[in-house]
Amino acid sequence: MTAANALRAIPTDDRAWLMAALGDALSGGTPVLPVPADVDDRAAAHAADEIAALHRAELPHGTALVVRTSGSSGVPKAVALSAEALRSSAEATHERFGGAGQWLVALPTHLISGLQMLVRSEVSGLPPVFFDGPFDAELLLRASEVMEADRRYVSLVPVQFSRLLDLAERDRGAADALRAFDAVLVGGQSVPLELRRRAHELGIALKRSYGMTETAGGCVYDGVEIGDTRVRIRGGEVQLAGPSLALGYVGDPELTADRFVEEAGRDGATTRWYRTGDAGELLGGMLTVTGRLDRVIVSGGVNVSLDEVERAAREHAGWESAVAVGVPHPEWGERVGLVVETGGEGSLAFDEVRAALRERLGAAAAPEWATETDELPRLAGGKPDLRAIEAWISRLRDSFSETRRGRHAAEEGRA
Repeated sequence: MTAANALRAIPTDDRAWLMAALGDALSGGTPVLPVPADVDDRAAAHAADEIAALHRAELPHGTALVVRTSGSSGVPKAVALSAEALRSSAEATHERFGGAGQWLVALPTHLISGLQMLVRSEVSGLPPVFFDGPFDAELLLRASEVMEADRRYVSLVPVQFSRLLDLAERDRGAADALRAFDAVLVGGQSVPLELRRRAHELGIALKRSYGMTETAGGCVYDGVEIGDTRVRIRGGEVQLAGPSLALGYVGDPELTADRFVEEAGRDGATTRWYRTGDAGELLGGMLTVTGRLDRVIVSGGVNVSLDEVERAAREHAGWESAVAVGVPHPEWGERVGLVVETGGEGSLAFDEVRAALRERLGAAAAPEWATETDELPRLAGGKPDLRAIEAWISRLRDSFSETRRGRHAAEEGRA
């Protein structure tokens, strides 16, 4: 049996301990595993099993932090990050933003999106400010009032940013408070064009972030690499290199070898690349991520990117939260469906959205249907929980099928 390693599991609600341990890890001390504290008994038992397994696993040499991915489109993985990768990412962010600043933390600190704000705070020596409780736009801006540094930053996911814009558009004081941030970093998902337009009209310093746990957080801002990050496209896939790359996956050398590849250049120097699994393109030196390579369905013999359908749908009023799913179809093989949070006044009708998507992306990409829900299931980091959404749609379809069979049987009985 493999002996236990020195990994230190720390609940994220003990912030003083977490910050002290993180500072120690960044200086070459004991590696840290942040774990969420506010979970139910079943989740806690599962987390305990995961932590025990990670303690038994062999950590890559130089590990400072182990972060479990959110699992938005697959099985969560444990990623090992070095102090050098974490520091490189933090320093590159502050360099791009014009200097170190104080961070308002409104994202979960067991995920890289929240953890990186703590790393940036540790590197800069400026203490972070924490926002607690369920997200509330007004309360978040109120929490920012205690920030004292000359430069102030906040990192959000698109759904949070959208709610802040809603508030800022009807409240001048809220707009002023949001404009007071030197950078509002938004990542985790693509930022719809409509949100970008609204932010521009309000004068918000929006910065769009692209990155993942395997790159120690965001490494491309507004389509341009930060620090020494390098981007290339191979076979339509976005691949990344640079000092912020993770050491690999804990306890999974096969996956590490598959996703992190080394290649020798013309000068003989070896470069380590991370295969993201994202589809994208480089235009004029700027990266555009078009979706996940595994989020493609075949509809009527045509490949359709669900992420591309989502991005186009979200440009329409009331559809900013749209999630595209693929469902079986007797004639087309698969068709696109949309799930969207219940919109307010001014939402564009589904038929108009469908017509616009058909014209822009073709008949195969035009959604067959759309369904509303009061609130989409989301992961801890704010991303839509794709597996939960797909399971819910599957149950709805089964329920509809059962209802149709019941009606058919009743009609035959009357006949």
